Amino acid sequence: MTRALITGGAGFLGSHLSRRLLREGWELVALDSFLTGNEDNVADLLESKSYTLQRHDVTGYIDIPGEFDWVLHLASPASPVDYLENPIHTMKVGALGTLNALGLAKARGASFFLTSTSEVYGDPLVHPQPESYWGNVNPIGPRGVYDEAKRFAEALAMAYRRAHGMSIRIVRIFNTYGSWMRRGDGRAVPNFISQALRGESLTVYGDGNQTRSLCYVDDMIEGFWRLLDSDVQDPVNIGNPEEVTVLQLAQLIRDLVGSGSEIVFRDRPVDDPEVRKPDISRAREVLGWEPKVALEEGLRRTVAWARKAWA
Repeated sequence: MTRALITGGAGFLGSHLSRRLLREGWELVALDSFLTGNEDNVADLLESKSYTLQRHDVTGYIDIPGEFDWVLHLASPASPVDYLENPIHTMKVGALGTLNALGLAKARGASFFLTSTSEVYGDPLVHPQPESYWGNVNPIGPRGVYDEAKRFAEALAMAYRRAHGMSIRIVRIFNTYGSWMRRGDGRAVPNFISQALRGESLTVYGDGNQTRSLCYVDDMIEGFWRLLDSDVQDPVNIGNPEEVTVLQLAQLIRDLVGSGSEIVFRDRPVDDPEVRKPDISRAREVLGWEPKVALEEGLRRTVAWARKAWA
C-alpha cells in the first residue's frame, strides 16, 4: 500500500485529492491548520481505516511517525481574500512550510509533490502561458505574498532535487472550481454563485473584460493523478485553456442559477491579471491529459452542489 502525507488535506483540492488517492488504495495522513480548510470537507473520509486527519500548521516542524512513499504539499491560503488577510502567514507556509515538508520527504526517502499556481506567471506578457515563461510578478505588491511564496516553493523543491537527488513533481494550477469550495473564499465562481442564489447583485471588478481559464475539479484531480504516476520532474501546467471573460462568467452563472440579479462593477484590485490561459502542450504530451468537462457543464454541477451545501 502506498502511504502518503498530505498537507492542506482538509482544503478544497486537498479533500478531492484525498478521495481519489483512497480510491486508488493509498493510505493517507492528512494535516491541516484549518485556517482555510474545514473538517466538514473530509467528514466522510474519517471513517476510513486508511485515513487520519491531524490539526497541524506546517510552518512548524513536521514529525509524523512511520514511513512515507509521498509527501504531498498542498497547504497554503489560495484566494486573494485569504492571503491578503494573512500575508505573513502565507509567505511562511510557502517558505517554512515547504522546507518542513521537503525535510520530511528527504528524511523518509519519499517523493515530493508540490501544488504551485498560475500566479507564478503574474500579470503575464506572454499568452497563453507555457511552463518556460518566467513570469511578470510584482514582488512588493499586495499579491506578491502569494505569488512569491509559490515561486520560492518551486525554487526550493528544485534545489532539493539538485542537491539531494529527490524525486519531485510540481503542478502549476490554473483557476479551479467545483464542490467543496468555500462560500466566502472571494474567488469569482463561489462569489457569483453565492450572490446569484441569494438574489444579490453580482460584483464584477473592473470592466469584466479580464479573462480567466476555469478547470473543473474532477479534471484537475485527474491531472494530479497522472503527474503522480509519471516521472516528470519539471513543472506542468494543469488547467483548462478555454478562456472566458469575468463578465461572461458572471452572466453564465446568473443564467444557470436562474437569478434576476443585476451585475454591478467595482474598482479592480491592484495587480489583478489581465489574462490567464494555460498552454497545456506539456500535459498533453507527457501525461496524455486534457480537461474533459466543459465550463457550462462544470458550473451546472457546481451550482447544483451549492444549492444544497449552502442552503
